[in-house]
Amino acid sequence: MSMCFEVSPTRAGNGIPEGDARRVQMARRVTAARLRYCGLESLIDDATLIVSELVTNAIQHSGGAQVTFTMTVRGGFLRIAVHAETTGRPAVRSADRDAERGRGLFLVQCFATDHGGTWGTSDDGDITWCNLAVPGGQP
Repeated sequence: MSMCFEVSPTRAGNGIPEGDARRVQMARRVTAARLRYCGLESLIDDATLIVSELVTNAIQHSGGAQVTFTMTVRGGFLRIAVHAETTGRPAVRSADRDAERGRGLFLVQCFATDHGGTWGTSDDGDITWCNLAVPGGQP
């Protein structure tokens, strides 16, 4: 499954525009529906959180006009990937206790580990992905 959508230009220091926030919500709904269809209801909560984080990061940090979100189930893993033109490689940051931002990739890393999977970025940083082991090793 793949979705491609246009996003608004980012503005430093501001949240994401309302239209882009709706695109994040749409990606979450599509993820949940696809996982239900595939019989993978047990992954819905964690996968939708991961999708939220990856798509939001792409919107906030890419500076591009387009984001592509893909989700596949293959080889016993659910793979979630988000492609956006970025100027650097996403990385896990340490956030202060009171910070309202900066924990997204840390959460992705934790969920991937909890599900026997991994996460990472492409060499150029344009793609951020996460693999979650599928319960029962479904194809």
